[in-house]
Amino acid sequence: MDIDHRQRLILALDVPSADEAKRLVDRVGQEVVFVKIGLELFTAAGPEIVRWAIQQDKQVFLDLKLLDIGETVKRATAAACELGVRLLTVHAGSKTIRAAVEGRGGSRLKIIAVTVLTNFAESDLEELGIRESMPDAVLRRARLAMAWGADGLVAAGTQLEVIRMMIGGKPILVTAGIRPGGTSPDDQVSVATPTLALAAGADYLVVGRPIRNAPDPATAARAIQDEIAAACK
Repeated sequence: MDIDHRQRLILALDVPSADEAKRLVDRVGQEVVFVKIGLELFTAAGPEIVRWAIQQDKQVFLDLKLLDIGETVKRATAAACELGVRLLTVHAGSKTIRAAVEGRGGSRLKIIAVTVLTNFAESDLEELGIRESMPDAVLRRARLAMAWGADGLVAAGTQLEVIRMMIGGKPILVTAGIRPGGTSPDDQVSVATPTLALAAGADYLVVGRPIRNAPDPATAARAIQDEIAAACK
């Protein structure tokens, strides 16, 4: 997939208010051109924060992990298109993905399916009644998501190689749980460095706390951009 290397880094704006999100975007400046707006910020600040980010010349990954009746998902996806969002997450279910594809129509919005959350362990799958191993569950749901019309998948760094090997180069792969070497994994179970994730087949890398909590977020983002540029040569 032909992506400018600077667009591969997606900064997660996982903060509780629009003011904090705006301060973080201002602090990273031009080191970041793609941002993720998730449930916390979207619930606090609404569509206006998406419009603001786009006005700052940022591309937006709207990470809402939609899961609802088809008509609701369809209309929510259409609303995301109107906002100018580039990527939108939905849960990997047939009715959900098909409704999202219908809702985006002919727009450039890409539908990204969530197979298994990156902080899930196999014990969490068992709790949900899923008797497969983590790799088997992810691969099965990934195949189905693509068959149902998704453009890509959210995948942990440890799952990337298998997905690329078994499904090929078609899915856009968005990888969360990215941690530069030497940083804490926090509450993520499956983590990877930028270099390893890209080598395994990731298209986009979502990074939150390593940039947000850095003394100088711009410097932290620049270091990751440099690592991405080196890995993409």
